[in-house]
Amino acid sequence: MQPALPRFNERALLYTLAALQFTYIVDFMVMMPLGPQLTRLFGISDAQFGLLVSAYTLAAGASGLVGSTFVDRFERKRLLLMLYFAFALATLACGLAPSYGALMTARVLAGLFGGVMGTLVQTIVADAVPFERRGQAMGIVMAAFSLSTVAGVPASLWLAELWGWHASFIAIALVSFAIGAMGLRTLPVIDAHLHSGRRRSPWQDIAEVLRERAHWRAFGFTALVMATGFTTIPFLTIYMTSNIGLPSQQIPLVYLAGGVATLFSARWIGALADRFGKVRVFRAVAAIALLPLVGITYLGPVHVAVLLVVTTMFFVFVSGRMVPGMALITQAAKPALRGTFMSLNGSVQSAAMGVASLVGGALIGRDAQGLVTGYQHCGWVAAVLTLASLWWVGRLQLPAAPPNATPPQQPAGTAAVQR
Repeated sequence: MQPALPRFNERALLYTLAALQFTYIVDFMVMMPLGPQLTRLFGISDAQFGLLVSAYTLAAGASGLVGSTFVDRFERKRLLLMLYFAFALATLACGLAPSYGALMTARVLAGLFGGVMGTLVQTIVADAVPFERRGQAMGIVMAAFSLSTVAGVPASLWLAELWGWHASFIAIALVSFAIGAMGLRTLPVIDAHLHSGRRRSPWQDIAEVLRERAHWRAFGFTALVMATGFTTIPFLTIYMTSNIGLPSQQIPLVYLAGGVATLFSARWIGALADRFGKVRVFRAVAAIALLPLVGITYLGPVHVAVLLVVTTMFFVFVSGRMVPGMALITQAAKPALRGTFMSLNGSVQSAAMGVASLVGGALIGRDAQGLVTGYQHCGWVAAVLTLASLWWVGRLQLPAAPPNATPPQQPAGTAAVQR
């Protein structure tokens, strides 16, 4: 197991990873509230917009498969930053895209680099943080989701209102270059997996990962959790503006309110998962998430305050499932194979998101008045997947963490972890 970083360095590592995740999540999330603007400007249907969202996630899934052949062959910091700078360039290309086709191409490239990068962040957390603190660690890193909804998405939408949708992606790219430069100084070298004595081909590592029944159960759990959200999330803004009557200028309020709430709830859920058990907390949070997940698909015109209550519950509990969920998944693999496992798991994650977006796009339509139809079907599909995940999480086979088994802290400067 990767020796634990000293607590000060561990916290610095987690905040740096959260900053990288922030830009990656904003880049992905901002596409969805831009849906009404993009469908109007490019003259595309809701299904074509769903394809634009799916292209990113399906490309990320494909890159995860390729990444599984090399991710455990490189030192973590170097590989992460190379992918991150390539991702920043692809995001800049999104901002410069003059047409739907060019934007689609740039989104595929961003997904290719971002897919491996996202799973590598989770791998580094699992390498550096012992299991008994990993719930809180995942809460810190996944608080990037909250910060992206509090600051990133509203700011991007504000830029889009002022200078057009291109400005959102250009700004994300510039921030990414700055954070990448910071990461050169603040990220530690993590290379213990290179000193495990394993000198085998990547295909042997993949074969070993795929031979484990426990890994297949973890992959199935990942697919259920991700598909649950993405049958509804990509079309939420379109539904709010067309059926609920939310003005486009108030869309940032939805993300601001949800982000502020999850900024606190993600870390709170992580602490509860470490204290009461990750399976138990996942089941509780996922069960509560059923209410906003289905309820929001039935909302008609309501006061903005009512809408904000429902959407904030949606953000808190739908995203909150991921904190204990990802802590469980990171424990499913042997440390020496964790990068390969997490890359394959990232492919499953991205593929599930992409397929769910395609299914959601196929279930919805427009009536003669331009209102979205069939969105309730998306909610019920999400509910069925949630119930399946409540059962499936109990079937995960995870190695038991010894009680009070916090590995000895290792000072910076060793071969395994150093500045």
